[in-house]
Amino acid sequence: MRISGITIPDNKQLQYGLTVLYGIGLSKAQAICAQAGVNPVTKTKDVTEADEQKVRDVLETMMLEGDLKREVSQNIKRLIDIDSYRGGRHTRKLPGRGQRTKTNSRTRRGNKRVTMGSGKK
Repeated sequence: MRISGITIPDNKQLQYGLTVLYGIGLSKAQAICAQAGVNPVTKTKDVTEADEQKVRDVLETMMLEGDLKREVSQNIKRLIDIDSYRGGRHTRKLPGRGQRTKTNSRTRRGNKRVTMGSGKK
């Protein structure tokens, strides 16, 4: 099963397989299955052509993959252009929602964890 150029894994349940698409998490995947009237527990390889088309019709109304990524990057660019606080935090690659940065935010800043006392002598 391919949707918008992305292959949905055959051996997974439909509700978990749909999460491969950017912009769809588990709760949204379950909502899509409910809206399309498809059993979310069905394996992707067992989905009929009619059910697959119903899922595609629901997904066509949503913003996914490239369009969603483009919109998110445009929103970040707008924040940077208007010199907002959050835009500045994006520019400096720091968290923008008030988190502490003295001990945390290693992922955002890209620091490797160094164990104390393991320095060279």
